[in-house]
Amino acid sequence: MATYAIGDLQGCFKTLQVLLDKIEYQREHDVLWFVGDLVNRGPASLECLRFVNSLGNRAITVLGNHDLHLLAVAAGQRKAGENDTLQPILDAPDRDSLLQWLRQQRLLHVERQFVLVHAGLLPEWDVRLAQQLANEVETQLRGDSHVSLLANMYGNQPDHWSDKLGGIERLRITINAMTRLRAIEVRKKKSAVIDLKFKGEPDKMPDSLRPWFESLHPSLTERTVIAGHWSALGLHITDNFIGLDSGCVWGRELTALRLEDRKIFQVVCAEEKIPAGWD
Repeated sequence: MATYAIGDLQGCFKTLQVLLDKIEYQREHDVLWFVGDLVNRGPASLECLRFVNSLGNRAITVLGNHDLHLLAVAAGQRKAGENDTLQPILDAPDRDSLLQWLRQQRLLHVERQFVLVHAGLLPEWDVRLAQQLANEVETQLRGDSHVSLLANMYGNQPDHWSDKLGGIERLRITINAMTRLRAIEVRKKKSAVIDLKFKGEPDKMPDSLRPWFESLHPSLTERTVIAGHWSALGLHITDNFIGLDSGCVWGRELTALRLEDRKIFQVVCAEEKIPAGWD
């Protein structure tokens, strides 16, 4: 049995099948971890959602910003974007069961020495606090008040952590960090400030910013954080961070990491229609 962490699918179902063939995936024995953004931009979001759902407890997925966007659109709390490819899901006969399943998924997963998250973590968060914050969001998303959460989760404030945060502000900063974060501004004697504007390659980052994973909480130094979200970063491996979003939906590669020996597998995008640019 092996466990494979897989980068952002974003509706690239055909490429996923090629990747699973390459790793010689055995559904009865192997476990797949997905870093989120199962849907949107690519041509087969519905197929991706159905497939991961069908795996049951043989798959772990954390929610990404596009997954939350789908839930917000479906709940009537957000309008679909011009480049969204979510309509087949919204029109599907099994729409309700798929969306219900998606609402049950995690924002953060911790197992063995690994921490799985879609985007990032703030430097003030140790593993215990990150799990607590994720659980607070998950509880709201799974419950009767999920529509209110989806309606109020958007916005870039608060932009830095404080233990005094409560209510929707506490939920929003958790969602922003775990599903949208790429860069932070570290200031002396002040919590790190979240920057949600920069999306480009790290070597083009302003001097005032740094990648979030360069400022991990000390409790994470003996763990490995696995994330996606930052397609311009590409496959990125350091001592305690592995970024798996290698930009498949933009015509690049889809990446898998075998956790047991940290071997990397990649296949080139096999989709017939792909968008252009970073997101």
